[in-house]
Amino acid sequence: MRDTQASHDGADVVLGEDWVDPQSNADSALLDRRSRRKISINRSPLARKIITFNLLGLVVLVAGVLYLNPVRDSLVAQRERAMVATAELVAEVFEVHQTLSATPAGTPGDGDTDTPAPAVGLTPELVRVILSETGIRDGGEITVFDGAGNVLATNEGMERAQPEVLGLKGDERSTIITDFLSNIWEAVAGLIAARTNDAPIPVDNVALATELLPDVYEGNTRIMGGQDATGATRFTVVTPITIAGEVQGAVALTSVGGELDALVRAEREQVLQMFVIAILVSIGLSLVLASTIANPLADLAAAAEIGRDRNNGQVNAGRVRIPDLSGRPDEIGRLSKALRGMVAALYDRIDANEQFAADVAHEIKNPLASLRSAVGTLRVAKKEEQRDRLLDVIDHDVRRLDRLVSDISNASRLDSELVKEEEESFDLLKMIRNLTEYLGGEAQSKGVDFISDLPADPIVISGLEARLAQVFVNLITNALSFCEEGDAIRVWARHRDNRVLVVVEDTGPGIPEEALTKIFNRFYSERPEGQFGNNSGLGLAISKQIVEAHGGVIWAENIRPTDADITSEPLGARFVVGLPT
Repeated sequence: MRDTQASHDGADVVLGEDWVDPQSNADSALLDRRSRRKISINRSPLARKIITFNLLGLVVLVAGVLYLNPVRDSLVAQRERAMVATAELVAEVFEVHQTLSATPAGTPGDGDTDTPAPAVGLTPELVRVILSETGIRDGGEITVFDGAGNVLATNEGMERAQPEVLGLKGDERSTIITDFLSNIWEAVAGLIAARTNDAPIPVDNVALATELLPDVYEGNTRIMGGQDATGATRFTVVTPITIAGEVQGAVALTSVGGELDALVRAEREQVLQMFVIAILVSIGLSLVLASTIANPLADLAAAAEIGRDRNNGQVNAGRVRIPDLSGRPDEIGRLSKALRGMVAALYDRIDANEQFAADVAHEIKNPLASLRSAVGTLRVAKKEEQRDRLLDVIDHDVRRLDRLVSDISNASRLDSELVKEEEESFDLLKMIRNLTEYLGGEAQSKGVDFISDLPADPIVISGLEARLAQVFVNLITNALSFCEEGDAIRVWARHRDNRVLVVVEDTGPGIPEEALTKIFNRFYSERPEGQFGNNSGLGLAISKQIVEAHGGVIWAENIRPTDADITSEPLGARFVVGLPT
């Protein structure tokens, strides 16, 4: 029944995550451990492993994203294209100014004759005037060179008020935790970058642009980016100023140091914010997962430890109760079911051993009582005839005890031998033929017909040949003991798909109906009066155990003239053994 009140007093026994047994057969030691149990990372190595591996995968994922840095690559590409467009636009301003200054102008007195006005060259004063009217919104330094590579002017110190752009928002998404993580990442990235051989770009913008001028004077636009000695990322674009098809100068545009780094840091902090949230969610889910895995396993281990402590006498004796988690559709459910089955099988074996010991004691007491009575009577017997009869009784009981002890010894060793001995492939029919040749002669001497009806083709099975031979010896000798002169015994076998059936039939008195379900029990014997004490009652029980250990079945039935009339007198008994092939 489901525990809806969450009470865990001494009268409840935990059978699963949410299930309890309301009876008073609770295992108090297990309940006491469960009541004190909490999700403890320090005391649960499995919980620590679950959390560690979940976080490790998440950390590797985030570190990979930050290391590969696709956002940075995208921002670099965008920033480079924007700077190239801006530099070319500034160069076009100078080109247009020079072109306009060189347009044709009419000369007074010449009527229709137009002569071109002399072009004004790029002078420092002209460049400063144009630069003062040219503003770069995102900042940056513009440097203008003449055709010889000399600096004409820069916009350094020229501040021009920029109108506010409505709808443009800043990017402030940092937190204390993300700042801390970002600083750690920058430190690690700095160590990695320190090991590279990439030389930093010059800090001086003019020197950086001068390195690119040779390619620019050939009519190309060049861009260079990288980190300077201060660690700031800067980009420099140099584009030619072309007038009348000739390169008259160059415009160099250098970005503000660290501008791209700020954008990358903002994106990185956004990733780290999601990383912090993912860590918290992962830890929570890991704890839940650990509770659904570690706690049931702890219950199973605690139950096993309680059983061990009971064997050591540290706690009160009693049956070990394994929590019932078989309702879980996972490996823990399978483990719980297997452990419960194993413990149940163990207790069944213990019960069987106790019952076997009780049966042995009972069976030994009978001949011992007879011996005691015979010995006591022998002391007072005066006639020789009485003394001889008592000595016969003593001899019979001694042989009965010897046979009983031998059979008990064989039965007690059977389980271990069935487990230890190695199975081998052998021809079952060949083994049965050897038995029938020997036992057939014994039947002939008793006046019992012995018929063997076995297929010509061999039937090979895997098993313990000696033990299976013991089964058929028991069945044939058992049939022979119930047959009288003129009766018959028939042994036949048939192969059916993946099984082989071996049948031992006789024309004896048959088996009483009430005994059909008992004859395979230990020490059960249904014998004629003349055979009392000649059998221990273990033969069929041992045969059943051997056959079942080979994955087979054995049963007994009466042979009747017609199956329709179960009340008719049986014509004999039939024992059937089915074995897998």
